[in-house]
Amino acid sequence: MTENSIPSGRLLYGCMGLGGSWSDDPHTTTDVETAAAAIEAAMDIGVTLFDHADIYRGGKSEAVFGEVLAASPGLRDRIQLQTKCGIRLNERGLETHYDLSGDAIIERVNGSLERLRTDYVDVLLLHRPDPLVDPAEVSAAVGKLMAEGKVRALGVSNMSAAQIEFLQDSLETPVVANQLELSLLKRDWLESTVLVNHPEAGSYSFPHGTLEYCARHGITLQAYGALARGHYTGNPPERVTPAESATAELLSDMAREKGTTREAVLLGWLMKHPAGIAPVIGTANADRIRACAGAARMAETMTRAEWYRLWVTARGSNIP
Repeated sequence: MTENSIPSGRLLYGCMGLGGSWSDDPHTTTDVETAAAAIEAAMDIGVTLFDHADIYRGGKSEAVFGEVLAASPGLRDRIQLQTKCGIRLNERGLETHYDLSGDAIIERVNGSLERLRTDYVDVLLLHRPDPLVDPAEVSAAVGKLMAEGKVRALGVSNMSAAQIEFLQDSLETPVVANQLELSLLKRDWLESTVLVNHPEAGSYSFPHGTLEYCARHGITLQAYGALARGHYTGNPPERVTPAESATAELLSDMAREKGTTREAVLLGWLMKHPAGIAPVIGTANADRIRACAGAARMAETMTRAEWYRLWVTARGSNIP
């Protein structure tokens, strides 16, 4: 994989929902069948990059995916695999801690490869910033994995422009992706670009300049939570705000007018942004995955006024 081969402005499939429960119970045949159906649905709508992490379902997300690969000769050659490392759960007396030490990176990647039943991942993402990180140690570990053919490209997740630049200074390979929570519901990334020198700016914590940095350096922005966790498309929380209710209604109206789905409108809104955002579809429901098929067309045909109307409705007030 080369620096420019990470899909920009294209849909990804996020595998966190695969593998059954988050408990220690082993995955089942049904879990493997669910994974197979989700993979098929994703490929039906043109998805080729599948996103994992070593911690998803305690490793079971990777394990069920690996079983599907083992049962489907030739499938691995038609897709790209991405996984993450850097978060440790329920280890060493801690519920959660981060670990981007060199030994941990190598250990976790080898574990992912074993569960996925593959010799390599196309992209490795560093899952969270580790305050104790030594960039030189990361560089050495990633360099070793790349020399062994186990990792083909490196990205990050949940990192600011400054954190990426700090790492990049020591890396011998370019950072090619940054995965962040970006959606019509989680709008810090967007609000921060227009609230400079405005009293509302303090309400949003997104690190200003990160989108611009990624665009300038050819780093693909991958958006997890892109479907707004179902708030607008059929899985609303118990308490819905007036803005959320109005946005869900607007999405339904737009979908009906354009002969498409609410999911396609929601993802198309993200993909229309010039940063080339690549949404990650996180549902395990095959029908809902297929409902995302028209997202690219929506991104192309959505007018500026329609794009702004969705934003203003979602924020519940006009922009400054």
